[in-house]
Amino acid sequence: MHTDAGRRPRRSRRPPGPPRHRRLVSWAIRAVATTGAIAGIVLAGGAGGGSAHAAVTVADGNGAAPQSQAPQPAPSAAVAPLGQRRQADLLVVAPFSLSAKVLAAIRHLAGVTNAEPLEAAKIKINGSFTAVLGVNPSTFRDYASGPTAASNRLWQGVANGGVAVSYTMGKLDKLSVGGKVLVSGRQPERLGLVAFGTVGIGGVDAVVSDATARSLGVPAANAIVVSAPPARVAALSGQIKKLIPARAGVEALVTLVYRAGKPTAIGTSVLGAAAGMGMTSAELTAALQAAESRSGLPYVWGAAGPNSFDCSGLVQWSFAQAGVTMPRVAADQARTGPAVPVSQLQPGDLLFYHTDPTAPGYISHVAIYLGNGWMIQAPEPGENVEIVPAGFGSEFAGAVRVDPSTAAAVAAGLA
Repeated sequence: MHTDAGRRPRRSRRPPGPPRHRRLVSWAIRAVATTGAIAGIVLAGGAGGGSAHAAVTVADGNGAAPQSQAPQPAPSAAVAPLGQRRQADLLVVAPFSLSAKVLAAIRHLAGVTNAEPLEAAKIKINGSFTAVLGVNPSTFRDYASGPTAASNRLWQGVANGGVAVSYTMGKLDKLSVGGKVLVSGRQPERLGLVAFGTVGIGGVDAVVSDATARSLGVPAANAIVVSAPPARVAALSGQIKKLIPARAGVEALVTLVYRAGKPTAIGTSVLGAAAGMGMTSAELTAALQAAESRSGLPYVWGAAGPNSFDCSGLVQWSFAQAGVTMPRVAADQARTGPAVPVSQLQPGDLLFYHTDPTAPGYISHVAIYLGNGWMIQAPEPGENVEIVPAGFGSEFAGAVRVDPSTAAAVAAGLA
């Protein structure tokens, strides 16, 4: 799920505000709502794809408000306490249910430490398509970010048929815990909003129980989250591609990580050494000029230009003007090149921040470094794209130098 700073530091050194990325990891989902439960099932890959994510969009027929509240899943048994913490390293998704045989085969791959079935789809919540996971709260909580994973109240509420949304979605959409949200699945339903909590998988903004996801029209177990040592992620991605059916895809979820007490971040893009030579001088000039030309335009949650932006939308649009294809989500933009220390920053490098109290390790904001200690960012609702002093305080997560070939691969879901 996404994140939000939740506070306003001093303006002169203000760390950036939250992004709005209602996209599930780096999936390019083109949704076409039609009558019926499932619509717009599209692969995200380019020509010769098959390695990019397939994703499901669930939409109601007309978006009308329900005449009465739809039946909710029966309250679940008590949720198991938090178990062994796990990293979500790979995600497999299909526009149909994945068989138990596929799950078993993935679990038996050398290096896989765990694999958990779940549901994944984009579903309208209060009128906006939102990336939603359907999970077994007792087992999936182990994959969530620390504070979210530890919240018994959140996971019991999800098990009882409610929905938890990301910290950013809750705050910026001005939602109220204890209230209800309109979820337009197979038929419109009003689900109780049980908590704000960011899972920590890029682009995911809501989580429900697997039973609730199926009641909304999502194919049962159409996704699998995989945990594995970081060094094994690239090899396992290739092996999993050979095990899954056509129209299914697999994507690495590895992002930038910060070593506490260290002055630099560690880049964990699985493309790593395969990166090219970086951006040309002409590309950098075009991207920076494009970004600076947007100064003064409004921040709008979810906007990607040309006249309004959120933080990652500004990055994606600006680099597109230079012919560089970037992923949409800040957590994925952190995988678009090698990490660089602050002492070696150059104009055009991307600066990343952790600002979400429910997911302290999650990349929640991005800005573009302009040089000489300045950066440009789309900060938060109510403010405009601005040039401000670059922040390197406690919320700074690290920086990367964009490599166009790596960025394009991440954007296509090939990383």
